[in-house]
Amino acid sequence: MREDTARKLMTYLLKPLSWVYGGITSLRNWMFDHDILTQEEFDVPVVSVGNITVGGTGKTPHVEYILSMLSMDYNIAVLSRGYKRKTKGFILANAHSTPDSIGDEPLQIYRKYGMKVKVAVCESRRKGIKELLRQFPDLQLILLDDGFQHRYVKPKISILLMDFARPIYEDNLLPLGRLRESAHQVGRADIVVVTKCPEELPPLEYRLITKKLDLMAFQRLYFSRFSYGQLTPVFQDDEPYNVSLSGLTERDGVFLVTGIANPRTFVRHFKNYPFKVKVAHFSDHRDFTRDDIQLIKDRFRTLTGERKIIVTTEKDAVRLMYNPYFPSELKKLIYYLPVTVKMEPVIDDGDFIGDLRKDIEAVEI
Repeated sequence: MREDTARKLMTYLLKPLSWVYGGITSLRNWMFDHDILTQEEFDVPVVSVGNITVGGTGKTPHVEYILSMLSMDYNIAVLSRGYKRKTKGFILANAHSTPDSIGDEPLQIYRKYGMKVKVAVCESRRKGIKELLRQFPDLQLILLDDGFQHRYVKPKISILLMDFARPIYEDNLLPLGRLRESAHQVGRADIVVVTKCPEELPPLEYRLITKKLDLMAFQRLYFSRFSYGQLTPVFQDDEPYNVSLSGLTERDGVFLVTGIANPRTFVRHFKNYPFKVKVAHFSDHRDFTRDDIQLIKDRFRTLTGERKIIVTTEKDAVRLMYNPYFPSELKKLIYYLPVTVKMEPVIDDGDFIGDLRKDIEAVEI
């Protein structure tokens, strides 16, 4: 009863702030819609991948999925803000880039696709695109990572992601909920992808989500899920133990370290295994401090098991491999679990990549 009362009080206190926040974002969108604030279009097709929920919808894996399917056919660049980087201005990723210089997610993308695509960061999407086109005038496609709210650039194709477990039609605006702007703004998207779906989603669930989203005729809806790969050593040069999740037993222990916005899907994956699990959550884009690393070290020491390893996310691995405080004795014991996107068949048998190709080819240059 006490928790219910506290929840009602919190709702009562936060709702007015949510109304104010909603009013500000609605006014901003209205100004863009009526050309009071101007958007800039570019000759090259610009595809925006974003969300209206604070963190955790799977933007980077979906950007990587698009790159994996299209980078052989198009000369592509990825432009990100470079969240929490310690630099300013336009920076093109290169072999010397670090999380501090370009941010963890752009670095993750660069490490995978840097030989096939250009990866850059810039606070201003307009300036970033202009600089990319100045340096690489033969670009055929630019992906904007987390570009839905950055309306000064008008994308040719806008992809909006929605977490299956946190549907926007059941959420509230900040600070009462986790929406950056009204759920009605889904109408700006050309494509909506419901992400992190469970395996074997019943057809009835597809239809319910489709009905609740109530998209317009020109909008297309797709569903995706995460697929996890094999454990990969974070520190490749430290002769890591040869280990796999399926090879661990109930006598072993796994310590999960996450610094992402929504670790629920990642942690839930480990419930399918018999070994003991201990979890340490940190804030999103965590710049692990000396104290953080000491906490990881201490908690790992208390984990019981004949064999013990640390497993982290791919994004956290990018930061940890550059962390000066990570102890050398644990380097051969820490792994990350790669994640890829699998598109689920939709009710009308649409093909996400095939349809995206058609959209790109239909853009008049």
